[in-house]
Amino acid sequence: MKIAIIYTSKTGNTEELIYLMKKIFQLKKVELFLYRIDQFPLLDLIKFDGIVVGTYTWGMGEIPPEMMDLYHAFEALDVKRVITGIVGTGDTGYPNFCGAVDRFKNMLFVQTELAVTLKVELTPQTNDVQRCERFVNIFLELLNYQNNKTENAI
Repeated sequence: MKIAIIYTSKTGNTEELIYLMKKIFQLKKVELFLYRIDQFPLLDLIKFDGIVVGTYTWGMGEIPPEMMDLYHAFEALDVKRVITGIVGTGDTGYPNFCGAVDRFKNMLFVQTELAVTLKVELTPQTNDVQRCERFVNIFLELLNYQNNKTENAI
């Protein structure tokens, strides 16, 4: 099982969250690839069994401009079998807290096998570690279930 984490970060908050997630995934001994959005070849979406998207929210709840090509690639490519998760950071001081997470979530639900989402206020705190562990566990449970289902169908 190959898993990619694709992310963007403006202030470093989302990057900190992604590195926490990476550490948790690595404890689970999975094949993990980490990409900043500007380093990820979009056509490679179909090469992964699981993909976690990490983003901050831009403006009044928008997806950051650098993530829009990834968003559209999910819509254009045949990724229905890919297990996905979306994580993001935001500020509850804005009316649309982590709006980019919600926008990605809605699209990923239609285009992929969306497993789990996670929103974090600003930067990960101690209580967010447990939430990240739960995210990873849920993600891997669905990924393992799909993998076993595929193997049994062969």
